[in-house]
Amino acid sequence: MKIVIMEDEKPAAEKLRKALQNYDPGIICEAILSNVGAATAWFTAHPVPDLIFMDIEMGDGLSFGIFESCQISCPVIFTTAYDEYWQEALEYNGIDYLLKPIKRDKLEGALAKYKKLQQHFSVNYRAMFQQLPWNARANGYRKQFLVKKGTDLVAVRTGDIAYCYAAHKLVFIVDGKGQKFIIDTSLHELEKELDPAFFFRINRKYIVSMQHISRIRTFPKSKLLLELSPPAPEEILISQEAAPAFKQWMGG
Repeated sequence: MKIVIMEDEKPAAEKLRKALQNYDPGIICEAILSNVGAATAWFTAHPVPDLIFMDIEMGDGLSFGIFESCQISCPVIFTTAYDEYWQEALEYNGIDYLLKPIKRDKLEGALAKYKKLQQHFSVNYRAMFQQLPWNARANGYRKQFLVKKGTDLVAVRTGDIAYCYAAHKLVFIVDGKGQKFIIDTSLHELEKELDPAFFFRINRKYIVSMQHISRIRTFPKSKLLLELSPPAPEEILISQEAAPAFKQWMGG
């Protein structure tokens, strides 16, 4: 497996490289890139590797910038000391998000996830990656929605959506800050435009983001009770019939 490490701190980069080769001696580190400018130049001149480990805050800006300049068609494991960028990471080929200092079990878990995906799409992994649910740029899922806020129209990024729900013949989008917006579409149409890797139609009234499920509780008759962050305006139950599919979606 060929990898590239984007990391502006040399000791951290070398520590990660050694940890990767200890995990699998067959891993080849093709480059360690210390800033966005160097990364842009490298990816412009070289074939895309199998996997990128990408720090987010580099010395010359956020690493997300390379996606605007280069065609990055491989998965990315983001490594950062900050937890505020995970939503953006989902929009840029991210398959995992590791907080520094990177723990061995978290690193091994991320690599195991990559290998599982690779095996699943073993016919042509690079080509199939373009069809994976999280790759919103390639698969056509919406990256943002135009919604109503009072008399204004504003854009809400898909990564900022906590949940969507229908009430009083209207459909609302609620973001991670608890702001509520009206959108002129049905919940059924909205479901088709949201990435199913991260959004699930819980029942006829709600679509929820995996990242904003704060608690899952068992409920009588094999139902599940969800708690969301920010909180939903009502109790959200998953039926006995829908519970197995929901658990599978959550990875259970």
